[in-house]
Amino acid sequence: MKVVAFNGSARKKGNTAIMIDIVCEELQREGINTEVISLAGKNLSGCIACYKCFERKNRRCSVEDDEMNSYIEMMLEADGIIIGSPTYFADVTANTKALIERAGMVARANGDMFRRKVGAAVVAVRRGGATHVFNSINHFFLIGQMVVPGSIYWNLAIGRDPGQVRDDEEGMRTMRMLGQNMAWLLKRIKD
Repeated sequence: MKVVAFNGSARKKGNTAIMIDIVCEELQREGINTEVISLAGKNLSGCIACYKCFERKNRRCSVEDDEMNSYIEMMLEADGIIIGSPTYFADVTANTKALIERAGMVARANGDMFRRKVGAAVVAVRRGGATHVFNSINHFFLIGQMVVPGSIYWNLAIGRDPGQVRDDEEGMRTMRMLGQNMAWLLKRIKD
């Protein structure tokens, strides 16, 4: 089994990365392979509403000048998908939004191709707006008929400067339990 995680932060080694790594450590303890993709520095555009993915039905976005199609392929091959984002003006980052829009449209155009995969949101926040980010990511999972595990709280941790999320004890417990619950769910689905 494999989980692919997308870090939508502009910081490669910031709070979102720390949180994703904790979830992935728990998955790895359970024998699940993980791969983390950083979207930092990528120039990803949102969906251009050309609907060619609906015409072609080839599991690809018609926009070919970035890495999006390789990300979609990784998502398709994985059993589980983690999308992490810091909170930018009470929403996901632009690159996270581009991933959600384009992967979501391609998936819908191709019979909800992520259906029954396990999806988990991970959200870093300084103070407010995190539940909106959490909802934005989960809306992507749920409209795609994916299965979303819970944790002991919403999947967020508080911290502004890189590393500060480590001081959020409840946030760190939430990430560990998310990884454990995701592993449990992945194994049950595979049975």
